[in-house]
Amino acid sequence: MRLHHVQVACPPGGEDVARRFWVDGLGMTEVEKPADLAARGGCWFRAYDDSGRVTAELHVGVEEPFAPARKAHPAFVVADLDAVATRLRGLGFEVDEGQRDSFPGHARLHTYDGHGNRVEVLAPTS
Repeated sequence: MRLHHVQVACPPGGEDVARRFWVDGLGMTEVEKPADLAARGGCWFRAYDDSGRVTAELHVGVEEPFAPARKAHPAFVVADLDAVATRLRGLGFEVDEGQRDSFPGHARLHTYDGHGNRVEVLAPTS
């Protein structure tokens, strides 16, 4: 078994805000949704390794009424946590490094996408 994707929610019309966080903030690439799903709204993002293999996939789905996930969250492993933190802060996103050294073998931060969904970002320390 392997994980195919994680989905978070956004309010109707929230796709551009999602793009700003997932593409500009975390460096993911937006991919086209299948035609039969595109009418539902939302957007999909992927991260790739140097060989072009998909390493993470996240779907943003439209939810009405919308309520952000404040505890449940996806967690992504990156090579340079400080660079991601700097980029997110530069875009105006909240970055909480209060638990930076609390996950064995990793440094981490918590942030919130533009809709208030919690996101964890980790980098290996060894």
